[in-house]
Amino acid sequence: MSLNERIYKIDQLLSERQFVTLNELLLHLEISRATLKRDLAFLRDRLNAPILFDKELGGYRFDRGTKQVGVQYELPGLWFSAEEIYALLTMHHLISNLDTGGLLGTHIQALQARLTALLGAANDPVDEVKRRIRIEMIRVRHVPLNYFEAIGSALLKRKRILIDHYSRGTNQRTQREVSPQRLIFYHGNWYMDAWCHLRNDLRSFSVDTIRRVELLDRKTRDVSEKQLDKVLTAGYGIFAGKNVKWATLLFAPDVSRWVSSERWHQDQKGKMMRDGSFELKIPYSNDKELLMDILRYGANVKVVAPPELSASVMAEIERMKRVYT
Repeated sequence: MSLNERIYKIDQLLSERQFVTLNELLLHLEISRATLKRDLAFLRDRLNAPILFDKELGGYRFDRGTKQVGVQYELPGLWFSAEEIYALLTMHHLISNLDTGGLLGTHIQALQARLTALLGAANDPVDEVKRRIRIEMIRVRHVPLNYFEAIGSALLKRKRILIDHYSRGTNQRTQREVSPQRLIFYHGNWYMDAWCHLRNDLRSFSVDTIRRVELLDRKTRDVSEKQLDKVLTAGYGIFAGKNVKWATLLFAPDVSRWVSSERWHQDQKGKMMRDGSFELKIPYSNDKELLMDILRYGANVKVVAPPELSASVMAEIERMKRVYT
């Protein structure tokens, strides 16, 4: 009987009975006392199982009254698929990237320990899983946990917040009263979609540019998810807008097989051409991020339409040429 099968069997026996004696466990599991001790320690230490030995009853039982902040016992599925392991590792990475100070620090650390235990419940030890499967996120910006505390509280309580927002473009701070709508994790960084009462419009704020958050005792202005998607996700990238246009990009055969399998936007349209090139059509409103991604492919991509996007690419190339002359 494998470790996974034994863990399930121990959980089943303790759940169905008031207590189970040592000899009964050994008989059902067909293992040595040393192996049983290791299995019970695994359940306690890695999966937070509230198992104790009751001297009066002469056996093991679950302590139903045990409660710890941020800790909950639930037997996980022990046969993880590749997708499940990826999801667990992604969650572990996101939590590891947060500053665990502040009021939620102990809860975050408990959740991180729980994820580590779940990873260790796979067929291989957790260190081996983490060593063999790695997630590297480049250009990830640091976000203090206390911003998540305030924004998350405002999202759930449907309250407005007052923020000091730092603009890297202008190197200036502005104070904004906003109604948070949702948090978005995009390209390795966190963004807050919100109604900005200063601009009287929807805005997306990079959470790492928020320098101060104050929870206000004023009801938030709610915006429907349909409206949020229409304004903030209708076009390409995180720099959204209302005036959506369509870009047509033609990728050279040398890169077409890679680009054809990429997802640039949920509404994109693509087709392979007879000469092996790949035509990609995507909606956009603000060309800032799209321009950066086009330039990433250098001479292997050409902007077919619209003319203003092509002009923006050529203007950027001219600026780049001046840097190197």
